[in-house]
Amino acid sequence: MNIDANGISITYDTFGHSSHSPLLLVMGLGAQMTAWDDEFCAQLAAENLYVIRYDNRDVGLSSHFDDQGVPDMQQLVADMMAGNTPNIAYTLDDMAADGIGLLTALGIDQAHICGASLGGMIVQTMAINHPERVLTMTSIMSTTGNPGLPPASPEAMAALTSERADNVEQAMDRAVEVAKVIGSPGFPKDEVRTRAKAKASFERSFYPDGVARQMAAIVAHGDRRSGLGQLKLPTLVIHGTDDPLVPVTGGIDTHENIEGAELMLIEGMGHDLPRETWNQIVSGIASLTRGEQRAD
Repeated sequence: MNIDANGISITYDTFGHSSHSPLLLVMGLGAQMTAWDDEFCAQLAAENLYVIRYDNRDVGLSSHFDDQGVPDMQQLVADMMAGNTPNIAYTLDDMAADGIGLLTALGIDQAHICGASLGGMIVQTMAINHPERVLTMTSIMSTTGNPGLPPASPEAMAALTSERADNVEQAMDRAVEVAKVIGSPGFPKDEVRTRAKAKASFERSFYPDGVARQMAAIVAHGDRRSGLGQLKLPTLVIHGTDDPLVPVTGGIDTHENIEGAELMLIEGMGHDLPRETWNQIVSGIASLTRGEQRAD
């Protein structure tokens, strides 16, 4: 389904009954809404949640920003170091406003929000900029923008920035190789499933230019800790202990900068959402949205 919101076209779909409490899911860098697995969304919907997932701008079937060109990342960093306003197509504030705009277009005043990786940064920004619209927040495998935190491992960064695929076979091969580097070492690898999801994603939409513009928005946004420190809402931070792309220190820093936040660390989880973790993650989100204290 498509809807006009925040001045762009946003593609979304839903799981569950619209009379239930709404939960907005926000995916990460260059990832389409289908990266939130159908079965995972159905599990959340079974917890009496009205699950809404959508394609961020510049990915999937939502509006693309071709006219903005591909950013020069070196120039972006140089501008920031010089104290100059970087030349970027849009900011994380704009991406956060997209999600809020989607809720408005759907007639939803307040919602629970949950984001993974870049999606975690976006929901953090939603909560900072639009606190009156947010019931609870779940931030998964994300971080605060604190420049003092450890960076991604060289291997993970190389995997993230590796050459994009030109065809479906390359897309499937690349997905398998990336999963070997940033995936969860504590859980089984399912290469067949990884290849199938990569094929479906490539065939649904292939648009690598948007990834660079989203990356520029991340780099330019900077440190969110001061804004996070002002939040007064129930928050759950989820992170894998073996994440090489966004190290677990990012999740710990997020937890420490939000008053009263809960922290769920999952042993053996990397920068993905293995099926074996779904029950634990869904249980945590369900407890948060119901206002329950999670038992450890």
